[in-house]
Amino acid sequence: MIKKVLLAITLLSIIPITSASAADNGYRYWGYFQAAPKATTWTMAQTGPSVNVPDGSVEGWAFTFSSDVLTNAAPPKTLPNFAQVCGTKKAMSGMKRIAVVIDFGASYLSPKGEAPKKSVSTCAMVPTNAVGSEILAKVAKLRAAKGLICGINSYPAKECGAPIDTPKQLQKM
Repeated sequence: MIKKVLLAITLLSIIPITSASAADNGYRYWGYFQAAPKATTWTMAQTGPSVNVPDGSVEGWAFTFSSDVLTNAAPPKTLPNFAQVCGTKKAMSGMKRIAVVIDFGASYLSPKGEAPKKSVSTCAMVPTNAVGSEILAKVAKLRAAKGLICGINSYPAKECGAPIDTPKQLQKM
């Protein structure tokens, strides 16, 4: 019995997801990613943007998709690089420097009639106690509802964490 269960699990892990099984519903939304000082890869934030991050961190926002089948939301395409984004900003007493990367996502994720904007990489100089949402608000116009960041710089214009069918571009992943 154990061998049959292990065989079934092994087969499930190597069988590609078919269009029928990947055609589930999911959500397009603003995903929140972080990179600690000196980190060069993104980590999906384990909390919302209400925690304090240290000077030298990189905050990432990506308009992305995830579902029960495709659980790994795509991080910003630009890798975190604090020195490249904030290298010219000098440290100031009572303030911290945080690099912010905003990736407006792939065009196939865009709501009807909208197109993604050009990605943004900028340096925020904020008080040492500023949390993620305050850092983002320093460099971008935000629209929020029910504890979610719904729009960044007016993208998307109206929706917030919209349920959608899995885009065909993601069904082969």
